[in-house]
Amino acid sequence: MEACGLIVEYNPFHNGHVYHIQEAKRVSKADCIIAVMSGSFLQRGEPAIIDKFHRTNAALSAGIDIVLELPYPYAVQSSDLFSKGSVHTLNEIGVSSICFGSESGDISRFTKSYKVYNENKFTFKETLKSCLNQGLSFPEASRKAYEKIGLTTSEMDLSQPNNILGFSYVKTILDNNLPIDPLTITRTKSGYHDKEITGAIASATSIRNKLFTDQVISADIKDTMPAETVSQLQLYKHDATTWHNWEHYFHLVHYRVLTMSLHELSEIHGVDEGLEYRIKSTANDVTSFDDWIEKIKTKRYTWTRLQRIFAHILTNTPKTDMEVAKNSSSVPYVRILGMTETGQTYLNRQKKNMDVPLVANLSRTTDPMLSMEEKASKAYYSILPAKKKRDFHKQELQPPILK
Repeated sequence: MEACGLIVEYNPFHNGHVYHIQEAKRVSKADCIIAVMSGSFLQRGEPAIIDKFHRTNAALSAGIDIVLELPYPYAVQSSDLFSKGSVHTLNEIGVSSICFGSESGDISRFTKSYKVYNENKFTFKETLKSCLNQGLSFPEASRKAYEKIGLTTSEMDLSQPNNILGFSYVKTILDNNLPIDPLTITRTKSGYHDKEITGAIASATSIRNKLFTDQVISADIKDTMPAETVSQLQLYKHDATTWHNWEHYFHLVHYRVLTMSLHELSEIHGVDEGLEYRIKSTANDVTSFDDWIEKIKTKRYTWTRLQRIFAHILTNTPKTDMEVAKNSSSVPYVRILGMTETGQTYLNRQKKNMDVPLVANLSRTTDPMLSMEEKASKAYYSILPAKKKRDFHKQELQPPILK
């Protein structure tokens, strides 16, 4: 059986994701579609609107055969580490291709760009370093460094969010000589950061904005997603009493910062260059999470970067824990969240060829990364009432979802 991998967040699962699955099946001709999905907290540092198990149910109902969890140390990271964890997880489970959406839609542009990047790596790194020293944010410094070597032209624009991630996937595959074919499809209609719903294919950002504003699933939201996603959103809100966003966690991170010493805060992953002083000095004057980010952010410390830092403060993730992810050559395990019958058949054939353990739940493994995952999960559910918190966390100890 041939498998094609997708790198996803499904926050929430919508019609654009259905299109991605259909196109991935078409271009890869794979028998099995495997998604590696961020868990409780996402690449941009946000808590997922509903938990990973409800998102897994939605994905399995829409054409995904296996859902794997991207470990927390890779999930809440900039594009290179996010890509490293995602691509290596899919490689360990034996996918022959990875299909991603991009603004470019032409895989040859990515492979040609990789060659340009490799030939001009020194110039890229020197420009990046110089721009960072000038106080620019990492995304802006990267854009200028890519521009310096000719990779922000109309043919290959590495200032676009999906092109940036796609290039990181291709770079991870080629840097490590992995036996995976990168494939891409053109991202259709809505832009990654679009904030308004304008049709049946809408950005996840616009859907979340509408859900948080209305607190109900209106007809225009229903038009943007499969019925099973609507069902999972309703079910989660009924059972958990809420959809998650950062404001729900404000009182928790506020308490953490107020009671931490400057030294303790400086040990948290992402808190660099004296940022602990800025976080501490603003803590007494803020009344909401958004207000706090607005007071801290600078050209160098973007909203996304600060959200990631606050995720690490909330989960108490020190720099030393993240070194494991940075220094490892691959991922230490592959965790299954759910699968269909096709997925089970694929796994039964593939698991004997795997070099890392296949993990079904958190109860039988003591890997340090899984301990971090459990901590992230507890932090994620911490805003729920006590009984709900306990009941939802029990899911971590259950077998994978079968569809």
